[in-house]
Amino acid sequence: MAQVGNVLEINEVKDKLETLKHQGLISAWELPYENILTRLTAAVFFVSADEANTEKAWEELAQFPRMHYQKNEDKTLSALPWRVEFNKDFEL
Repeated sequence: MAQVGNVLEINEVKDKLETLKHQGLISAWELPYENILTRLTAAVFFVSADEANTEKAWEELAQFPRMHYQKNEDKTLSALPWRVEFNKDFEL
């Protein structure tokens, strides 16, 4: 059973985002409400990247199931420009 705030799948995505940051493919990332999450499908990540690097970053993140991204239009949870989730076609 996943421990609240310490979910293996979420930690793997966080590690990948840190790698992408060190590689210069993204410049920043955030995971609001991380301490209450119990599964990856509930996590909403926010990412900042130059347009030239976004496609490569999405390719790298596509290794995780159900990945999809979209522009962060409402900016209520984060000011970063991209919203990344891992719940495409997910059903409870």
